[in-house]
Amino acid sequence: MIDILIIGSGGAGLTTALEAKKSCDSVVVLSKTTPTASQTCQAQGGINAVINNSEDSQQNHIDDTIKSAHNLGDKETIEYMCKNSEQTIKWLDDIGVPFSRDKNNNIAQRKLGGASFPRACYSSDYTGLKILHTLYDTCLKNDIKFINEHMLLNFIVENGEAKGITCIDIETSEIKQILAKKVIVASGGYGGIYNSYNTNSTATTGDAISSALRVGCRLSNMEYIQFHPTSMKDSCILISESARGEGGYLVTKDEERFVDELQPRDIVARAIYTKIEAGDEVFLDLRHLGKQKIMESMPQEYDLALQFMNKKLDEDLIPITPAAHYTMGGIKTDIDGKTNIKNLYAVGECSSNGVHGANRLGGNSLLEIITFGKLVASDAIKNIDDCQVEEKEYDIFLKDKKSIENIFECENKINFYDRKVELGELFYQDVGLFREEKKLNIALERVAEISNEIKLMGISDKSRIYNTNLKEFIEFKNMIELSQAIVISALNRKESRGAHYRVEFQDEDEKFARDTVVKKIDDRIVLEGI
Repeated sequence: MIDILIIGSGGAGLTTALEAKKSCDSVVVLSKTTPTASQTCQAQGGINAVINNSEDSQQNHIDDTIKSAHNLGDKETIEYMCKNSEQTIKWLDDIGVPFSRDKNNNIAQRKLGGASFPRACYSSDYTGLKILHTLYDTCLKNDIKFINEHMLLNFIVENGEAKGITCIDIETSEIKQILAKKVIVASGGYGGIYNSYNTNSTATTGDAISSALRVGCRLSNMEYIQFHPTSMKDSCILISESARGEGGYLVTKDEERFVDELQPRDIVARAIYTKIEAGDEVFLDLRHLGKQKIMESMPQEYDLALQFMNKKLDEDLIPITPAAHYTMGGIKTDIDGKTNIKNLYAVGECSSNGVHGANRLGGNSLLEIITFGKLVASDAIKNIDDCQVEEKEYDIFLKDKKSIENIFECENKINFYDRKVELGELFYQDVGLFREEKKLNIALERVAEISNEIKLMGISDKSRIYNTNLKEFIEFKNMIELSQAIVISALNRKESRGAHYRVEFQDEDEKFARDTVVKKIDDRIVLEGI
């Protein structure tokens, strides 16, 4: 019997696995992709911590995070993360993360948007990738078991307790159930809903969040999607905040700066979007930094711009556009990652524990996944031997086997790929940086129509081996379900706060200084307390 089953092999999942392995022999990590392909590698700019700067302080970090969260964050959670940041960096340094160093051989730090001091520790512009690879190597050294290319279908819950999961083996299309005493979700966010308008990997489709909703978990603040100010125009490939942290400018075609580049991301992204909607073009200008500094601090950005735009950061203006980047909402948890389902935990971007509130501070995402990965594991291992899981075929397993067979047999009357493209465009335009009631209602109505059409959708590829058509159809169904939760939450929040901006309600309203919580009752997504 598995003691701890972790869904997701990004930074949160791997950190959780390493901490749990200290006390449990049987720790298993299940991943839809492979460990080094997770979204963590997209966190390029740095990881916040107060370590070297005598002028900075933990309280400054706390204050910056609370300010960025717009009074929607949980103070206890924020304080825990910030006060443990130095210890988190020390642990990463000890296991071998190759942080960039200053001339005194201290870990180098840069200033990111919304920060009052330079406190983002970095590894050039590969920070998340370097952390991810180091964590994975450390997991292998500790004999942690990985089950790769298996996609979560549903959680097995009986009498209010999690007993494991059902999943599909992507290689063979076989449906499996995996039982475990405790299940920890670390599967990332739901930015993939903004198809073609996001910086995320194609795997970031919110599967576990949707699955959690179906078994009665409460979801919180689903309306909060952070748009990164700088992605490459036409491709939405991320240009790290390190580019602005190192002194990059945002300019119009006349080379005029129009916004403070290091303000919080929501402010900067809206300023850029406003310019673009008015018919202007916006560019990232790094030419004044010189090639030597660019190659030292952001070699990845240089290569990406050259490869995908045929432009050189030291010679050319780089056309940019905002793109969906990070989702603040997710499965509602307490500080220890506990959900309202016994023995089911969530950590990282899939969770909503109050650490980011209405707008995530740049550099806090990597800090969150490491800090709370450790904390969640510490709680999950408690009383592990008291957990009883009956080894039998659970009803949801039998139901999922039948459901997948039905997909293979279903006549494909409507191409879901067309609807997926439409969904991305709809959300970018109507559930994006600027929102208004009329457009939100149109989006909700259209999502409901697409949901009703799913029974007419199927797959054209009927093979069983590496059927990506099947995988993407399951992902699409999950995205449609979460889309309804997002729009319902956005309609309810009749104010502007952080990343949620309502054209009709441009000020913050004290009565909305609380989480938006949704749950599923009788196949309907409803607001809690409304």
